[in-house]
Amino acid sequence: MNARENQIRAWTRQKPEWIPIQAGLPYLDWTAQGYEEKELERICQRHPVLFPNFQDGTLKRNHEMVYAQFPDLVAGKPYTDYWGSVWETKITGMVGTVTHHALEDWENFENFRAPDPDDNDGMRKIDWEGYQKAAASPHRDQFFFGLGLPHGHTFLRVQDLRGYVNFLCDMADEDPRIDKLLDIVCDFNVKLITRFLSYKPDCISIPEDLGMQNSPMLSVEQFRRYIAPRYERMTRPVKEAGIIVHEHSDGYLMDLIDDIIRTGGTVINMQDLVNGIDSMERYVKGRIAIDLDIDRQNITVFGSPKDVDDHIRECVSKLGSPEGGLSLAYQPWPPTPPENMDAAFAAMEKYCVTDYLFR
Repeated sequence: MNARENQIRAWTRQKPEWIPIQAGLPYLDWTAQGYEEKELERICQRHPVLFPNFQDGTLKRNHEMVYAQFPDLVAGKPYTDYWGSVWETKITGMVGTVTHHALEDWENFENFRAPDPDDNDGMRKIDWEGYQKAAASPHRDQFFFGLGLPHGHTFLRVQDLRGYVNFLCDMADEDPRIDKLLDIVCDFNVKLITRFLSYKPDCISIPEDLGMQNSPMLSVEQFRRYIAPRYERMTRPVKEAGIIVHEHSDGYLMDLIDDIIRTGGTVINMQDLVNGIDSMERYVKGRIAIDLDIDRQNITVFGSPKDVDDHIRECVSKLGSPEGGLSLAYQPWPPTPPENMDAAFAAMEKYCVTDYLFR
């Protein structure tokens, strides 16, 4: 069984041979963040299951690539997305914030138009030729082929356009213009998804954040009224085509989880400590596959390597099963100690692959 087949089995709960894992370091200038680049490279090279092609200089090359391929992630250079909102970041390689909301004033709505989905995804240009090449590859059955909307496709996109406070007030006031704006955004997303479907990918992702540390960013009623119907419109054709739907949201989701499962699909990437391992075991496990986002705020930053190992073992033992339904993802950020990165990578490989707990 190759990695593609195993991942499909895991996310569709058909008894994978191991738990899929992925990890990566953000495209930062790690030296500027106080790290020794060579030390981080040696750590990655010690974990060939997670980093099979990692070479000396990879971190530096990844950071340099940001300037050529991710203009929205370059510090000191405001970036206007294709919806007309302006982004700025303080650290190259890190997502910034919107400093100008294109529709902060509703007076600008009369002439507002969506971007061209044949040209871009709202944030960046789309390499349709590259997608076509991947879809037609003679080795297509050897790699997992996923496509997806940009992060922040619906709820966050309207927030970027209107501003968070304005958007909450729009929903509270039941302003009819907010439905029209959400429909414009959803129509754009559906056009992208329709074209994605023509490539017959293994998976289509719809990623955005709905949660804060202790609560969702909107009420359950607002999610059901304004966001869930748009999610359902986007995911329905994907599910009807028999393609995996991968959802993502950072933050606390448990108040919304029933509606997310109903309008979503196959798998959801959600955070461990914010939502609670025991709560996810009780209310999420078995209903939708969990692509678990391993903590990068508490245990892996401030705990010991043993604490990190214990935490990942607990995640796997409580949320995994022989039937599947679990995968793990981890992306360490400063100020995570290098030894804790090493411990997290080792624990993921050990409990999910080499000494798979459910074998």
